[in-house]
Amino acid sequence: MPTEIERKHLLKPGLCYAFIAVKSRRTGILLVTLWTALWLLPAAASFGQTDKLDTVVEAKMRAANITGLSLAVIHDGKLIAAKGYGLADKSSRKPVTTETLFQAASISKAVAALGALRLVEQRVFSLDADVNTVLKKWKLPENDFTREKKVTLRGILSHTAGLTVHGFGGYEAGSPVPKLRQVLEGAEPANSAAVRVESVPGSRWSYSGGGYTVMQQMVLDTTPKPFPQFMAETVLLPLGMKSSTYEQPLPASRASQAATGHYPDGTPVNGRWHIYPEMAAAGLWTTASDLARFITGVRQAFAGESKSVISQAMVAQMLTVQMDDDGLGLFLAGSGDSLRFSHSGRNEGFDSFLMGYARKAQGIAILINSNDESGMMRALAREISAMCHW
Repeated sequence: MPTEIERKHLLKPGLCYAFIAVKSRRTGILLVTLWTALWLLPAAASFGQTDKLDTVVEAKMRAANITGLSLAVIHDGKLIAAKGYGLADKSSRKPVTTETLFQAASISKAVAALGALRLVEQRVFSLDADVNTVLKKWKLPENDFTREKKVTLRGILSHTAGLTVHGFGGYEAGSPVPKLRQVLEGAEPANSAAVRVESVPGSRWSYSGGGYTVMQQMVLDTTPKPFPQFMAETVLLPLGMKSSTYEQPLPASRASQAATGHYPDGTPVNGRWHIYPEMAAAGLWTTASDLARFITGVRQAFAGESKSVISQAMVAQMLTVQMDDDGLGLFLAGSGDSLRFSHSGRNEGFDSFLMGYARKAQGIAILINSNDESGMMRALAREISAMCHW
């Protein structure tokens, strides 16, 4: 794992946060066709270090008290490892498999950014126009900061729009869940503050899950479909992410596939997991193998090998630094052949991490159903990088 990747934001239970990759000046993100799902088949036999991998993963899980873990490793364009470890649910002793669903937390933002950029390419809205020209059912309140400069989609995707609300705690099963406009207004039963402009847009970098919630409202105001359906048809299925969904709450038909979230002391989340109406910011349910398909899709689009969701030129913008090593939906590090993109996150009881190379067919995705304070996922990624001689 690259040594310059730093954790700029401490992960705290109940909030969607991100690890931020440092040091890069590049661009591009991606899309892949359904054949990627067939091409990206497990090839663990070619890895040659399966026993060593298992030993490393299991040791780190024990040391960090991780309940369950899903892992996918891409090397030389092949999915050389796709494995599950530990338990999806302690009470039933159900093991994690490659089909177990985990909450992706803030990685949801990276995937949702593709959907927004697709609408930009379709001229539904613009990267650099005032978002209030698109918003219909709710408007972002103007204030002294917006008199100087307006909030744009580019600012939202790069966390430079000057918007409030870092992350979201979600809603316990059985409790009232707010509508999206109630979240945006901070109105009951929302448990987060109103999304507002707190600094001149474009003047500084400030992580904002609230911004991605504004983007979700933009999608709802310009497309006739619910957000989960829009994302499935526009991004997930074209990339071959057939196991993934933005549905919140998770349908009963999928609940049996889902892992139970756990706090750092191993205590399970009441109701197994929280519900996140802030779907673009935190609502994706996925597998490590599907995130590997996302990584592969980004690289292929950047190389001009696929444009099923957005074009090579748009992916290039996605992987171009806007401010503080942040692209459009992904964090960036390195340059040239070492250009990397990454994202991490935390929901109540779940942590996540992915990293891929823009010019090399290599990457890793890790999902855990625990909130970990030890940095285990980054340490594991570094070890796997060394094993693969990246």
